[in-house]
Amino acid sequence: MGYRLNKEQSNALFAKLSEKYDIYAPKRFPKQGRYSDTDVIKYDKVTSFDEVEYAEKSTYPMKEVLNPVHQTLFYFNDEDYHEAVKNLRPMLIIGRPCDINAQKIQERIFLGNGPHADAYYQRRHDMAKFVLMECEGGTDTCFCVSMNANKTDDYVFGLKFSENGLEIESKDAEFEPYFSEYEKEDFKVKFVEKNQLTVTPPVISDKEVLNALKKHPMWKEYDARCISCGACTMACSTCTCFTTRDVVYTENADNGERRRVSASCQVAGFDQMAGQREMRPTAGDRMRYKVLHKFHAYDARFHEGPMCVGCGRCTDHCPQFIALSATVNKMSEAVKEIMKEQGKEC
Repeated sequence: MGYRLNKEQSNALFAKLSEKYDIYAPKRFPKQGRYSDTDVIKYDKVTSFDEVEYAEKSTYPMKEVLNPVHQTLFYFNDEDYHEAVKNLRPMLIIGRPCDINAQKIQERIFLGNGPHADAYYQRRHDMAKFVLMECEGGTDTCFCVSMNANKTDDYVFGLKFSENGLEIESKDAEFEPYFSEYEKEDFKVKFVEKNQLTVTPPVISDKEVLNALKKHPMWKEYDARCISCGACTMACSTCTCFTTRDVVYTENADNGERRRVSASCQVAGFDQMAGQREMRPTAGDRMRYKVLHKFHAYDARFHEGPMCVGCGRCTDHCPQFIALSATVNKMSEAVKEIMKEQGKEC
C-alpha cells in the first residue's frame, strides 16, 4: 500500500509521529562545515518535513544516533559511582539503504561479536526503527552497488522526498493508522542499480597470498600521502573503534564522569603498547590495516561480505584526496600480481 502527501500533510505527519517517537534524519547546519562558509549535514532530531535534508548525502553517517561520538558511561565521586542511564524514547531513524545496511555491521560488532552484548549500544538499538529514504544514486564517490549495500528490507516504511511532499510505501501494519487518512497510490521505493564508481574487492585465497599482500610496495605510497588525521574513519558508516576518557569537574580528580569517545586506527599512537611501542608505526602500515580489515578480515571472521557499504564518506572527507575505491581496486590488482607470481589461478 502506498500514499501521497503534499507538503502541509507531510509536516502534519511528522508532528503526529513526534508525539510518540524521536525522529532522526539528515539535517543541514548552515556555516558549520569544515571550510569557510560551508554547511554540514548530520543526523539530528527533527520534528517537521521541512527540516530533513534529502537532496544531498549527509556529511556524517547514521551511526552517530545509536553510537554517539561522545557518550557518558557513568559518573563517579570519591565515594561512589552510578551508571548514566537516559530515559530514551522510541526512535525512528530516516536513512538511505547504505546507512541502514551499515547498522547491521554495527550490530554485529556491538551485539554479536561474543557472548556479551554492549549494553550501551543495546539500549539505543532496542528503541530504534529504520525508515527508508529513497536514494537517487548518490554522488561520484559512492559505490554501494559494488558492496551489495544498495538494497535493504530492514525498514518499517519507505519515503520518497520531493519539494512537493512525500510518497510513502507502507510496510509495517503498526504505522498504517498514521497514513490511512491520506491519498492512496501504488508506490514502492526504488533502489539504486548503478553507481558512477565500480569497485572490485580482492579474493584472498590463502594465508600465503595475504602475507605477500601485507608486504606489497603499494602500501608505501601512503607513507607520503596519508597524514594520519583519522577523518576517514570518523566519517565511516561502519567503524566502531573507541577509547575511554575520564573527565573531572573540579580540582578534585575523584569527581567526574567516564566517557566513551570515538577513536581512529589511522591516528598515530592508537595501537601504542607498553614501552611506547606501536604495532603500526607508519601511515602506510595503518592504511594497510584499515583496508585489509574492511575488505578481508571482517568477512573471514563473519562470512558476511566486506565491512564497507560504499557510502564514499571516507573519500569525501580525506584532505589528501585518497579514494578508498581506488585503493581497493589497486589492492585487487596487487592480489592478481601476487597469485601470478606464486603460480596460482586468479
